Amino acid sequence: MSNPTYSLSQRCRDWIGVILLLTATPVLAQESFRVELGSDGETIGDMRPVFLTFESRPMPAISPEEVARRYQRLFDSTDKPEVRIDALNRLANIQHATGHVVQPDVEEEQRLYREALGSYEAIVERGAFQGKLDELLYQMAKAHAYVGQGGESIQRLKQLVGLYPESALVPEARFRIAESAFSAGRYVEAEAEYGRLIAGDEGGGLKIKARYMQGWSQFKQGAGAWTRSAASFLEVLDQPMPDQASIARVSDSDLELVDDTLRVLALMAAETGGADALIAWLSKAGSKPYDYLLFDRLADYYASKGRHADSVAVNQRFVELQPGHIAVPAFMAQVVEVWRQAGEQGQARRGQAAFVAAFEGAEAYQRLDAKDQALWRTFSRELADYHYSRGQNSSDPEQFARAAEYYERLGRHDAAPGDIFRLAGDARLQSGDFDRALTNYRQAAYDTPGYQGAADAAWAAVVIQRDGADHRIDHPVTLEALSDEAEQFEAAFRNDARLPALYADLANRWLEQGELTQARRFAERVHQLYGSQPADQYIAWLVLGEIHTDSDDHRSAENAWRKADSLIQSGVLKDIDSEETRAVKRQLAAAIYRQGEAAQSSGDTDLAVAHFQRVDTALPGSDIAIKGRYDAANSLLLAERWQSAINEFTRFRGDFPEHQLSRHISDKLVLAYESSDQPVRAAVELMEAARTAIDPWPSKLQAAEYFHRGQATGRRNAIYQDYLAIASAPSDAPEHLLLQRMRQRLIDSGVSVPRYRQDMVSAELASQWHSEDTLRWSAGSALALGMSAAEAFGAIPLNQPLQQSLSHKQQALELATQRFSEAEQFDQQGVRSETLYRRAELYRTLARDLMNSAVPDELNDLERAQYRMLLEEEAYPFEEKAINLHARNHQLLPEHGYNKWVEKSLNALAELFPGRYDRDVRWMTWTGETNDDA
Repeated sequence: MSNPTYSLSQRCRDWIGVILLLTATPVLAQESFRVELGSDGETIGDMRPVFLTFESRPMPAISPEEVARRYQRLFDSTDKPEVRIDALNRLANIQHATGHVVQPDVEEEQRLYREALGSYEAIVERGAFQGKLDELLYQMAKAHAYVGQGGESIQRLKQLVGLYPESALVPEARFRIAESAFSAGRYVEAEAEYGRLIAGDEGGGLKIKARYMQGWSQFKQGAGAWTRSAASFLEVLDQPMPDQASIARVSDSDLELVDDTLRVLALMAAETGGADALIAWLSKAGSKPYDYLLFDRLADYYASKGRHADSVAVNQRFVELQPGHIAVPAFMAQVVEVWRQAGEQGQARRGQAAFVAAFEGAEAYQRLDAKDQALWRTFSRELADYHYSRGQNSSDPEQFARAAEYYERLGRHDAAPGDIFRLAGDARLQSGDFDRALTNYRQAAYDTPGYQGAADAAWAAVVIQRDGADHRIDHPVTLEALSDEAEQFEAAFRNDARLPALYADLANRWLEQGELTQARRFAERVHQLYGSQPADQYIAWLVLGEIHTDSDDHRSAENAWRKADSLIQSGVLKDIDSEETRAVKRQLAAAIYRQGEAAQSSGDTDLAVAHFQRVDTALPGSDIAIKGRYDAANSLLLAERWQSAINEFTRFRGDFPEHQLSRHISDKLVLAYESSDQPVRAAVELMEAARTAIDPWPSKLQAAEYFHRGQATGRRNAIYQDYLAIASAPSDAPEHLLLQRMRQRLIDSGVSVPRYRQDMVSAELASQWHSEDTLRWSAGSALALGMSAAEAFGAIPLNQPLQQSLSHKQQALELATQRFSEAEQFDQQGVRSETLYRRAELYRTLARDLMNSAVPDELNDLERAQYRMLLEEEAYPFEEKAINLHARNHQLLPEHGYNKWVEKSLNALAELFPGRYDRDVRWMTWTGETNDDA
């Protein structure tokens, strides 16, 4: 703020004009003068006292310098106050009217005015003056001010206001009084004086200056008076900008005042709450058409002070308060600019995003002027490119999705959106949004006339559909949709060089789906398209070869493969390596091979063998040729030409011992040997196969069965013994039966009989699976083991000391009894009678051996007799047990009938219990027929 003191030279010129007006002679009275108020500067530093403007007729034909010298002499020669003042005024008037500098220098001028003050004082003291005293007081005030007597000047102005309140000079006087107080720092006083001027009826243009200065007076009083200051400044702005239309028409003379007022309002708002302060002031003062300028200036103020976040907040606050205001785009754009100035590029992008989002709709976009529309497009492109770049650097799909959104918005408002929609398609593709990528590519390709990249955009759509059909991307596409896309591409770009290869690919795909008609259609169109290359034709022949193959037209397939092979051999194809060449030949060989298969299926063995063997002529030494030889032998096997098949398979294995197919020849030879009644040769083949097998035992066990059938018992038993030596507990019933059968066959062959009998019994007892065979075999083994134990039992003598020998004999008895019980457990029906007999005989033998045991030598006769009686008492329970068991066997007669073991039990009972059982018994069979002799 500049110092509002007067410029001395300016004051001199202004005050002389007033003096000339008030003291003019009758000659000059013909000139017209008027006071021009309100033409001072617009800031405090520029404010000047009121100056006078006049219009006059041309001066007389005498030089101004001469006239000035005469008035100078008059001033110096007279002692009358009125004359001296008049002469001084005339001097000033001449300079003002002519523009010539005819007055004295500054020092001389200062002398003249000091002397004039004396004349003024004399007139005032005398109280007689032909003019108006209020004007005289005003002139005296200005003269005092000019010579540096500011206090006296203000005193005269106050005197004027007090004595002549209705004078037209009062407004100017009050303004000077207030200005003096302001310059002296008496701001409360200045506020009051400016207020009196404002409240008066007069003042004209001075009132707006007074209002402006009153606002400054209030501002200078500190923050407590800023609410009043803001109200004053708002009223200042109301004058040049009463409505929206007037804002654009503010005069040049008012621009500085408006600018300075906005500046001080921004300063106060920044120090008292920012946007909230503005809102409070406006709420109290009422809505203003220029309110957006207040927010704009406050935002600028913050930005100039480096308070960028506060600047942005002000801009955003205005947008929130008046979202429909015409200045909203400018405020939102300013947010971006502020953040850029602050170096906050991320925040600037967020501002750009907000701007784009606010005006992306068609209606909102159309409301923007051309400049803002261009800015919107610029922001959209910058944001789109930024996110696209981020996506490339980070592989973040979300970044690509954001880029695509901006490209799509931009495309809707761009005059030539082809490239934009293509970029949008690229971004959507990278983000994984394939449907929208397709939409963008199609817009670029088919809806943007004149776009040079249309074919590439259309091809990108084809590629998406193709990748979706191949499941390379998560975009399910039917082959129909891919074909439609390709045909749409053809309709728009039928001469595109990529089309024949695309149709060849489609032919392959239709073929894979089994749609031979469609496959053939696309394959044949490859040959019809403009610019079809040998490579495309080659692929088409391959497809046709497959079609004929799938149609079982193997002769036509062979022809198609030969044509494909011919293209390769012609050398017109590029990048066909030896592997691919061999692959085509394999297909040719396969067509021949399949003719062999067809002949085999029809039962024409000789033709099948001929085709299979012809494969080698198409691709010598190839896998399929080798397989042809194999299948030729196999055809003989299927035709049950056993020996021929054996011969072919044997030769094949000799020629290709390491070939994978040779692994299966052993099984086929086994079948042929078995079918031709050569079991031992089948077994030998299996044993040979077992040598190289990871698990040899399945083959060995099968060989054992063939050895068994061929009566090669020794070779069979060797396999059984080896397997039983390593076999673990069976996991199922068939395996249990297999192991028990091996043991039984070894027992039958006399190989380690006791051991295998023991193993068989133990295995059967431990198993949860049983069959009639395993139970019968186990019962026989248990019975045999029991008989062996019984023999051992009988062989143990009862010697002295009796207790020791008797203990051994009882252990043998328990073992034998256990074995017989196990046999009975396995096959009660079959061995029950025998086990009862043998168990009874065990007890009978024990009783007899007790009775026959030796008496200790040291006993006397009486003791010996007593000892014998004791032995009888000990033997008696065993004999009773033997009788009971034999009797139980006898009781089996009704259920099991008569057998040798029942007979033996009866004979034993006759010996043990002769009173009941020693009689002749003849057993007869009752037939149920009537005995006529009865």
